[in-house]
Amino acid sequence: MRIRIFALLTLVAVLLSGCGYNTFQAGDEAIKAAWSEVLNQYQRRADLVPNLVNTVKGYAEHEKDVLTQVTAARAQVGSIQATPELINNPEAFAKFQQAQAGLSSALSRLLVVAENYPQLKADAAFRDLQAQLEGTENRITVARNRYIKTVESYNVSVRTFPNNLTAMVFGYQVKPNFAVENEKAISTAPAVNFGGTK
Repeated sequence: MRIRIFALLTLVAVLLSGCGYNTFQAGDEAIKAAWSEVLNQYQRRADLVPNLVNTVKGYAEHEKDVLTQVTAARAQVGSIQATPELINNPEAFAKFQQAQAGLSSALSRLLVVAENYPQLKADAAFRDLQAQLEGTENRITVARNRYIKTVESYNVSVRTFPNNLTAMVFGYQVKPNFAVENEKAISTAPAVNFGGTK
């Protein structure tokens, strides 16, 4: 009798160790940690925006459209509740990604405008803010890359056998991931024309 109970317990332990449940728990926690780092870097960028706008405003007052666009884009980013549940909702995740892309675009336009003002480019505060922004953009790229790899690992575990059976039983779904917004545009090679047509 003891041998049967021991064999049954051993069988249950083997089945549970190979079902993927613990893998899902570890993967979910890793995704949350990676997501927190992404949010941390995006928040760092958002915190730089008011100082950058105010510095540019002092030199380029008549560039109100660009300054307004940056401020509006930052407000749009701030209006999205970046909760841990966001990473489980593909629609909310897409809105978050779109808002962040809007802020990136507005900041790019602001830096292009700054190129037209030599005194602004020479301003130490502007140079410092620009360097901080560039460093933050690099940190965002690194954090997003870590998040992408973590989600990829989790999604593979959710979709592969036998873990997919456990995922179905417990309701684990694949998580949304960052995507390229203009995927069609970047998949087409640019036309290069050296010196016109013959």
